[in-house]
Amino acid sequence: MERIPPWPGRAGRSYPSSYGRSGEEELFAALDLGTNNCRLMVAAQTTGGFRVVDSYSRMVKLGEGLHHTGRLAGPAMERTLDALRICAERVGRRPLKAIRAVATEACRRAENGADFLRRAKAETGFDISIISGREEAGLAVESCASLIHSSRFGAPRNRALLFDIGGGSTEIAWVRVDPFRQTRDLIGYLSLPVGVITLSEQFGHVSPHDPASYAHMVAYTKQALHEFEAIHRIGPEIRRQQTRLIGTSGTVTTLASLVLGLPRYARAAVDGTQLPSVSARKAVRMLHEMGRAGIEAHPCIGPDRATFVLPGCAIFEAIHDMWPIEDIIVADRGLRDGMVLRMIRKAGPTPRHYHRPSVLGPIPFQHSIQATGS
Repeated sequence: MERIPPWPGRAGRSYPSSYGRSGEEELFAALDLGTNNCRLMVAAQTTGGFRVVDSYSRMVKLGEGLHHTGRLAGPAMERTLDALRICAERVGRRPLKAIRAVATEACRRAENGADFLRRAKAETGFDISIISGREEAGLAVESCASLIHSSRFGAPRNRALLFDIGGGSTEIAWVRVDPFRQTRDLIGYLSLPVGVITLSEQFGHVSPHDPASYAHMVAYTKQALHEFEAIHRIGPEIRRQQTRLIGTSGTVTTLASLVLGLPRYARAAVDGTQLPSVSARKAVRMLHEMGRAGIEAHPCIGPDRATFVLPGCAIFEAIHDMWPIEDIIVADRGLRDGMVLRMIRKAGPTPRHYHRPSVLGPIPFQHSIQATGS
């Protein structure tokens, strides 16, 4: 893994830290620029993990139109730069030990992805690196390590299958687990170029609320999984009851919130729950019955995410059709969590020192924290 530099920011304007430094906590920041969302997390190292100090998420739809043009569109890039400026201001107010920023499928696929990231660095100070599908899967596994090994979910298993349904791709990780040493190794991964944005654009001429069209989405996605199954023979491990299934995505957390009957989304109520597959399937049927208006009005979804809910469910059902594990462990955690854990491990028990970041202004606007499960 490459060296993780301290946050350099941009010269010319600095902010005093608004974070209380009692206890000399070491802070780490992680930024995940995805196809659909821009997410930031600032966390303080604790014994055995970390505590979230600040969290920000905005739906920017960076990959909007990418399926048809192969390029990032102007309005999408402007929305994303607006969100990155807000993120730059937030990290610029804190003394960070280290920061890492990554971009995923949209920038991997787009002809102008690297050009956009150079512009983002010039305008916001973030040095964003495009990571491979393998590293994306590895970070997802890192973020869910405690769930993979948790005794709360029954007897130990020697395999874990993790899926992360994103905006532009779906990452699947097949993991060998040693429950006694509490270790895990990535046996294989699949970066499937099917996400909630790409699927909705690819099938844009049909309505996912139409049963036949929805079934077509499921079949299309499932077909892309056959080769991975043929290589790794996951089915026999499932039949021997040796596999845990872990889902980390807005789709899975939404299904869990519906099953739990939450009046509004609450990460604490969802993360780390065990969702029976029968209940998850019923929640999908519930979404179909709601229709577009009902999905938009639901407090755990809202109008911004309504377009992508059923395409996400189609991907989920394809995965579960292929690998029908009885229960799904739900994880409201992702690349940011994995990056923070890696930075903490890399930092080790070193003497505490701080780098005061700075950002170039003026920042034209501010937004309140939006910590979401999407």
